[in-house]
Amino acid sequence: MRHGDFAIGREFQTETGTWRCTDVGTRTIVAIKVSDHQDDPSWFNGPPYAVAEMVFDEDDMEGCWPIGSEDRDAEGGRTA
Repeated sequence: MRHGDFAIGREFQTETGTWRCTDVGTRTIVAIKVSDHQDDPSWFNGPPYAVAEMVFDEDDMEGCWPIGSEDRDAEGGRTA
């Protein structure tokens, strides 16, 4: 995904699971992992969140893809 593809509240996938964007910076995005805590949705109320936020830089974003998209290249990025 490209930086412009991210928006607060939009979910995306990586090889490690499903994430929800919580902030969009100039060159980074911040997200919480939602696939590990599906049993208690109150953990996703915030900010502040009960789960740790993770910063994704421009290199990390290449390994992200939108929910429902299975069109990825060998590095995990979208092919279309």
